[in-house]
Amino acid sequence: MNRTYPVADVLTMIRNANRVGKEKVDVPASKIIDAVLSILKKEGYIEDFKLLGETNSKSIRVYLRFDNNVPVISGLRCVSKPSLRVYSGKEKLPKVLSGQGIAIISTSKGVVTDKEARDLKVGGEVICYVW
Repeated sequence: MNRTYPVADVLTMIRNANRVGKEKVDVPASKIIDAVLSILKKEGYIEDFKLLGETNSKSIRVYLRFDNNVPVISGLRCVSKPSLRVYSGKEKLPKVLSGQGIAIISTSKGVVTDKEARDLKVGGEVICYVW
């Protein structure tokens, strides 16, 4: 299956699995998806993830996190898309829910959260919002 924007597909898979209460979901693998999942794990939104398969069709198993059977991720929104890329300068980096959530941003220093981008004083493409 040809995917136009795999990051949006992965975010949708995670959102759907969260809503039905699945403990894990398998998503296609890529470097950007690995970076986004690393941030989600570091920020405590998912339990863990691991690479599955050694052939061309690699996938990543994502273990979702729940607190008292309530998903930790209450919202997940893809911001940039192939038809409309959203960029933010270092002065106008977004804050999600007044700092309650995170924005994941692809910068020249790598894929980072909005807080890390402010510390690094860099802007970039806004990938998604998580709260």
